[in-house]
Amino acid sequence: MTFHAIRSTLYICSIHTSGNCQSFEITRATAKQGHLLQEGMTVVLAGAPNAGKSSLLNRLAGYDAAIVTDVPGTTRDTLKEYIHLDGMPLHIIDTAGLRDSDDLVEQEGMRRTQKAMSQADRVLWLVDSTDSGSKPVSDDKTTVILNKIDLSGLSSGLQDQQPDTICISVKTGEGMDDLVNHLKDLMGYDSGASGVLSARRRHLDALDHAFVHMTQGKHQLEQGAGELMAEELRLAQQVLGTITGVVTSDDLLGLIFSSFCIGK
Repeated sequence: MTFHAIRSTLYICSIHTSGNCQSFEITRATAKQGHLLQEGMTVVLAGAPNAGKSSLLNRLAGYDAAIVTDVPGTTRDTLKEYIHLDGMPLHIIDTAGLRDSDDLVEQEGMRRTQKAMSQADRVLWLVDSTDSGSKPVSDDKTTVILNKIDLSGLSSGLQDQQPDTICISVKTGEGMDDLVNHLKDLMGYDSGASGVLSARRRHLDALDHAFVHMTQGKHQLEQGAGELMAEELRLAQQVLGTITGVVTSDDLLGLIFSSFCIGK
């Protein structure tokens, strides 16, 4: 991200009193995509016991990374595997099944499952498609995986419904290509890296903090508080400077005073 790009973003966010600061949103989105492509997407496998989480991990990894048995609750801790899937870097985390249990060890495993889910880039919530009583979790970062379609008779592939739902059979491999393509789409993998900003986690955090200050600055501008707007932009400049190290307060203030009439 060049100094010119940052200055242009600051300028656009400052002078427009309507809209959602699209330039900055695009910058954040492309930076996040670049981070995923470079560092890998963290995908958590979650769901009830015996839904097929460990079996899915093994199939994605291409080897027996996790112990698989018919005994519910076999997995009691998180198991992390770093894999490349068609050249796509993924951090896959297998987790303890979620259910009611009085077992203290199992309860700790489920606590770790919840923590892993909260930190994931994507959660694959596995459901046994033969169990009509299963209730999938639904949020904006969850894909429901209906497993065991070789037993339930459901058609494989991505379903036209919300949340994103994919029918697969880990045992036979049906629907696995659809799942892989779905993960690629989430990462922006198929679109290539053209125009994507390479970003680390601290860069994404800085962009998020800068966006908050930009939004507050826009609000202050709409209220006619130019001095407060200038302070918010100064704070945004500081956090952006942790990425580039080239934007100075004098640069920012020069831009502000050349564009606005700020009262004394």
